[in-house]
Amino acid sequence: MAFIDIVQFFDETGKTMVHREPQDGSASYRLGTQLIVQDSQSAVFYRDGKALDVFNAGRHTLTTENIPLLTKLISLPFGGKSPFQAQIYFISMKKFIDLKWGTKSPINFKDTELTYVQLRASGKFSIRISDPRLFMMEIVSTQGLYTTNDIEDYLRDAIVSRLNSVLGKNLKTVFELGQSYQQIETAVKSEVADFFNSMGVELTDLILVGIVPPEEVQEKINERSSMGAVGNLDNYMKFKTAGAIEKSAENESGGGLAAAGVGLGAGMTMANMMSQQMGNSNQQGGQQQTKMSSDEIMSTIEKLGKMKESGLITQEEFDTKKKDLLSKL
Repeated sequence: MAFIDIVQFFDETGKTMVHREPQDGSASYRLGTQLIVQDSQSAVFYRDGKALDVFNAGRHTLTTENIPLLTKLISLPFGGKSPFQAQIYFISMKKFIDLKWGTKSPINFKDTELTYVQLRASGKFSIRISDPRLFMMEIVSTQGLYTTNDIEDYLRDAIVSRLNSVLGKNLKTVFELGQSYQQIETAVKSEVADFFNSMGVELTDLILVGIVPPEEVQEKINERSSMGAVGNLDNYMKFKTAGAIEKSAENESGGGLAAAGVGLGAGMTMANMMSQQMGNSNQQGGQQQTKMSSDEIMSTIEKLGKMKESGLITQEEFDTKKKDLLSKL
């Protein structure tokens, strides 16, 4: 085998994390061989399966002076001039950007208002090799070529596996998603940092592009935004009742605009009645609550039951109002 006097590597793809020279295994390097390491690289020198030294950017001459362990490994009868079999691994130290992560299937999120919701999430992340020797030992082993494609899926799964835990700690309901993105990003990055570091990899950036609920849940989020009174149960039911009856009026055959107007008027009348009956407890200044007869209370509970069956209110909202009304008997 011919002696190799100059060893260097240039990555044209931008995705190579580790490249071995020579790629087919090992080569005969003689003392005095020139090793050239680029600014964005490190090089790990191996002989007999052992990492003898790590070289940073610059030109290095392979001698027993800059690789002291070679002194014991080189056969004395050759006076330190004999060829020896070795490998040099070039490790890219640059930041690898635009790696993608995302849920392969929906994850179940326990929502305080909607019970369980299935969410899909996606984003991007960036990494950098922080410990070349550790990365070689834990991940690459004896592979001659290692790219971001080889590790992206593994790191993606690590991020997603911790996302559900982070959502449970930092999010109560999907209605708060819009204001929680940055908090979730920071929490996920913190959760996976030790896992990445254990492989000699630094997670430099993690971006949450979006968390997407099912279409029917997104409609409820849009309704809350349109109502402009999130958190007020009576106003929410008033808004839902009026909207549902207006929609029903629009779908009636033969009524045209007149029917729609009547339907809307009826909806607003019913909504106002419901608001008056159920909203007294929320009045400011501690005003005396209006006394309701048992018939009025039972009638209101029946109406609430129909609203629950129609999906206008949740079971939790129904139970809360029912308990409040029964306490007035």
